[in-house]
Amino acid sequence: MIESRIISDFIESCIDEEFHQKKQEKIRAIKLSDITKRKNPYLFKAKGLTSASDLIKSIMDATVSSGEETVFGNFMEKIAIFTCSQAFGGRKSSAVGIDLEFETESTKYLISIKSGPNWGNSSQKKKMQDNFIKAKKVLGTSGGINSKSITCIEGCCYGYDARPEKGTHIKLCGQDFWTFISNGNNELYSDIIEPIGKLADEKNKELIELTNAKLNLFTAEFISEYCNSDGSINWALFVARNSGSKSSYHSN
Repeated sequence: MIESRIISDFIESCIDEEFHQKKQEKIRAIKLSDITKRKNPYLFKAKGLTSASDLIKSIMDATVSSGEETVFGNFMEKIAIFTCSQAFGGRKSSAVGIDLEFETESTKYLISIKSGPNWGNSSQKKKMQDNFIKAKKVLGTSGGINSKSITCIEGCCYGYDARPEKGTHIKLCGQDFWTFISNGNNELYSDIIEPIGKLADEKNKELIELTNAKLNLFTAEFISEYCNSDGSINWALFVARNSGSKSSYHSN
């Protein structure tokens, strides 16, 4: 069993670089054209937004939230791989769709790491199952693992699933997942909360300042590009830039 202290020390050593700094880098790099192209203009019109600053804030909030989830998901994956490397000699897998793999005396485990239990739609989950089946088939014919059984794991960093047996694989969430990859540390899922939040107050203040500065710049730029002379939003221009045809295709 791996002690929580080892994982906590790892988190504290890299959370700034792997999470907070990467969030800031995404905000610094983003451009108005990036966020206006990606978001649904009809939704913002349906919400009755008439102020340029309110519109940009709504777009920015959605963009920051989405980017934050991606960055943090990648960070949690690193924590899980590190935990398993300490407990079992686990390592990042080179197999398609597999994030982590390790072996015990009798079993090889292939793990796809997800943020939480409700991470994708039916087609995405079907793709994960297909990746499990393909990886097992490749390993089963490679000749190097004939003495071991192969077990596939859908590992979710938070949440729970009372029925882990899924036929093609086993789904382990929250405490069950962290206990499994740490070789029996039942408290790890709870113990990692404190080191993850250690720099939160300080770094959140920096992020707010950076985001507000971008908000001011984008609002001014949006007014210049998308507002009429009376200050109202030119929705026709906004929709044309966002969704107007850029191809030569014409339907019959």
